[in-house]
Amino acid sequence: MAEYGAQPRMGFFTDTSVCIGCKACEVACKEWNGVPEAGGEDLLGLSYDNTGDLGSNTWRHVAFIEQRKPAVDLGMPAVGAPDQEPEEPGVRWLMSSDVCKHCTHAACLDVCPTGALFRTEFDTVVVQQDICNGCGYCVPACPYGVIEKRESDGRAFKCTLCYDRLGAGMEPACAKACPTDSIQFGELDELRERAAARVSTLHDAGVPEARLYGHDPEDGVGGDGAFFLLLDEPEVYGFPPDPVVTTRDLPRMWKRAATTAAGVAAALVVSFLGRHR
Repeated sequence: MAEYGAQPRMGFFTDTSVCIGCKACEVACKEWNGVPEAGGEDLLGLSYDNTGDLGSNTWRHVAFIEQRKPAVDLGMPAVGAPDQEPEEPGVRWLMSSDVCKHCTHAACLDVCPTGALFRTEFDTVVVQQDICNGCGYCVPACPYGVIEKRESDGRAFKCTLCYDRLGAGMEPACAKACPTDSIQFGELDELRERAAARVSTLHDAGVPEARLYGHDPEDGVGGDGAFFLLLDEPEVYGFPPDPVVTTRDLPRMWKRAATTAAGVAAALVVSFLGRHR
């Protein structure tokens, strides 16, 4: 676990089993960070989702996934008016608030040519807007498809984990606004322990499909600074099942390129000397 000075690594644990899809996190994120609308109140035809996915103008995205499966009783209080009609039999909703994962091995950092992307003292990944030149190399480098260039000015934007709030001793705006504590902020080691206990509780309560995603330091990105408790396979939520840092092969590629270049240079030297004998 990386630490910078005496500051432990900070992050998010999103417990999707208690997300009610209220979108308070989306609103709080936009209001605090001054994130513009993602093109208006679009009706995408995807249930109640009007933002689609993460991007330069959507740093928090609440997904609504409708499944033809019996709803699982997670011990949550009923939501809605007392006379509200019951949910359709055989249908359940999975809701999840997605965000930048603040990867341990962040490919966006590896490819940024200007140093606009940097790792903070909290071990989070932030874009410095006054340094970003809009090259866009970070966009395809992200294994989660999080970072995006904003069409209005060409620079890249994504979640900063409210870096300015952390510096002032405050929690991120989305976690502060979440009414069910679905989004939890804190020291990453403590969050991982809390998440493991929550999964165990759900298993004991008869929810065997509960699992953690992005918590493993041995995965393809070295573990995420923002990880999730899911109630189905990662693909159902739009997550890659086995994310891998996209720059993992760069050292080997550069080594091979250097070897090839050295071989070509040696051949040219031999050819040049042979001509002058």
